[in-house]
Amino acid sequence: MVAPSHPRPGPYRHYKGGLYTVICVGRHSETEEWLVTYRSEARGDYWVRPLDMWMEQVDGAPRFAPLGEGDLHQNIEK
Repeated sequence: MVAPSHPRPGPYRHYKGGLYTVICVGRHSETEEWLVTYRSEARGDYWVRPLDMWMEQVDGAPRFAPLGEGDLHQNIEK
């Protein structure tokens, strides 16, 4: 089963400016809560965040906004 509304794997920008890559969306084994697994492009570490938090708006903007592949590479090289 796939989460009804979920981020696709690929690059995203956090509302504070950080760059991240979504790896996958999965479910918690005990609670069945949907979780997003993603990697920080700055540090290379991996994070897991509840899907509801990933998708929410912060100060009227999405917490994570999708980027194109070219956008990610341009921003990392700067």
